[in-house]
Amino acid sequence: MPTAISGGTRIATNIPAENAYNALISANNNIANRQLRLSTGRKINSAADDVSGYITSHALSARNGALNAALNSTGDATNVTAISQDALDNINTLLTQIKDAAATASSGSLGTDEKVALAKGAYRLVQQIQLVTDSTVFGGKQLLQGGFSGDWTIGYYANNTLLTIGIDLTRGNSDFNIASNDFNLNALGSANSTGGATSNFAGVLGLNLESLNAVSSTDLGIFASGNVVNMITSLANALNNVNKVASYLGGIQVRLGSQEDLLKSQITNYDAAISRIQDADVATEQLGLAKDQFLQQSSIISLAQANQIPQNFLQLFK
Repeated sequence: MPTAISGGTRIATNIPAENAYNALISANNNIANRQLRLSTGRKINSAADDVSGYITSHALSARNGALNAALNSTGDATNVTAISQDALDNINTLLTQIKDAAATASSGSLGTDEKVALAKGAYRLVQQIQLVTDSTVFGGKQLLQGGFSGDWTIGYYANNTLLTIGIDLTRGNSDFNIASNDFNLNALGSANSTGGATSNFAGVLGLNLESLNAVSSTDLGIFASGNVVNMITSLANALNNVNKVASYLGGIQVRLGSQEDLLKSQITNYDAAISRIQDADVATEQLGLAKDQFLQQSSIISLAQANQIPQNFLQLFK
C-alpha cells in the first residue's frame, strides 16, 4: 500500500514519483481487468480471478451439461412412448371396426354373401394392423413386435451415477397383465415377418385374425353362427389388452413429462447459480472503470509533478 513519504529533500530516490508510478500501474491493471470483464461478460476469466469460484462454477457447468444431455434423453424416451401410443390407438380403432363387423355378422338377417363381404372387408383392416405394426419404428427398432426394450438416462446422482427409466414392450412384461403383447400377425407377407400364423394376437389365445380371409360362401368359419360369438369375445379381450399396453405407455409418458419439467427447472437454476458466480455485473464494472480511468489520469498528473521536484532543488545552487 503506498504511503505519503516524500523523502524530504533527497533526489537520489524520488519516493513521490515511485508512489505515483505504482498507483498508475495499479490503475492500468484495474482498467485492463475491467475491460476484459466487460468484453467477455465474465467476472472469472481465469482461476486467478477467484480460486473457489472457478472450481464451483466449472463444477456447476459440468453438472448442467449432463442435465441437458438427460433432458435430450428424456425427450427421446417421450418420443418412443408417443410413437408407440399413437400406433396402439390406431390398432385400437382398427380392432374396434373388426369387432363391429363381427357383431354385424352375428345378425341372423344377413345372408352368406353379406357375411363374406364383411369378413373380407375386416381382413383389409387386419392387413392395416400388420402395416401399423411393421412401420412403428424408432432408432431402427420395431416397437410393437413384442421384443423392444430400452433404457434412457433421465438424471444423475451427486456422484454422477446414472438415473435411468426403462420402456419394456417385450412379451414377458408383467405390467401388461396379459400373456403376450404381440401385435405382429407374422403371416401377411411383410418383410419384417417371421412366418407362421399367430394364434394368440394381443395375448388372446386362439385369436387368429388371418382366419377372416378364410371365410367363404362354402365355409363361413369364424363368422359361422356357432363361432362368431367367440370371435367377438376374443376381439373384446384383444382390445382390452391393447388398451393395457397403451395405459402402461401413458403412465411412463406422464412420468417423463414430470421429469422433463424438473430437468428444465434444474437447468435454469444451475444457469442462475453459474451466472451469479461467473458473470460480470456490467453496471458495476462500468462504474469501476470510470473510477480507475480517473485514478489513471490523476496518477499521470501526480507522476509528472513528482518528476519536477528535482528541478525545484536546482534553485539552491543559484
